[in-house]
Amino acid sequence: MTEMNLPEIVSRGEWEAARRELLAAEKEALRAKDALNTRRRMLPMVKVEKDYRFEGADGPLGLADLFDGQRQLVVQHFMFHPDWEDGCPSCTACVDEIADGMLRHLRARGTVYAVVARAPIAKLEKYRAKRGWRIPMYSSLGSDFNYDYHVTIDESVTPVQFNYRGPDELRAAGLEWILNPADQPMEQPGMSCFLRVGDDIFHTYSTFARGTEQMGGAYGILDMTALGRQEEWELPKGRGGNAAIPSFD
Repeated sequence: MTEMNLPEIVSRGEWEAARRELLAAEKEALRAKDALNTRRRMLPMVKVEKDYRFEGADGPLGLADLFDGQRQLVVQHFMFHPDWEDGCPSCTACVDEIADGMLRHLRARGTVYAVVARAPIAKLEKYRAKRGWRIPMYSSLGSDFNYDYHVTIDESVTPVQFNYRGPDELRAAGLEWILNPADQPMEQPGMSCFLRVGDDIFHTYSTFARGTEQMGGAYGILDMTALGRQEEWELPKGRGGNAAIPSFD
């Protein structure tokens, strides 16, 4: 036990006193999160003017078709370059955590969850079968969709932007690695939300980097444990470090 920076060992009374103090901070954070969620719901929206085209298991579709008759659409921008044989491991882990029950609960609130990637549909269907997923996957290959929502980064197609930062801001933040050559498009993860009002579709929200953790899943559970996510960037140091994953917001 000495090789890890474990919590201090105390009596039950001391633990409960510390837990009550932490509970006050947790409630404060929760109230702040509620206020943030209200601001997110009040964020202005933008009408989608382009006729984005996708390829699904049963053929070509438009963005409206991805709603499957519901009012809201949540898109997971899945990292899967057309040349890759497998999808991104982190994106894969996220989809693994999306159970059928969650999809039913979303649909009960008029919301559909879909996975969109740039790989051709044949590769996506093969990978989906390999993973045993029932959630639909759609290919955006040949469309501007990934570029317009800044999850495929290629300055020859659209100005570089990641997590609402341009090239100079990315350099200042130490994220030069995102500024890739134009002949080597970079895939990044993200989430985008859309709302259908009559025949019109509106883009209401997109988030990238650690913003995608709002999905919850294993991270939410691990954040409650003494060892946390066991990643190198976490504090206090020395409680795992199973994956040297950099933290960037």
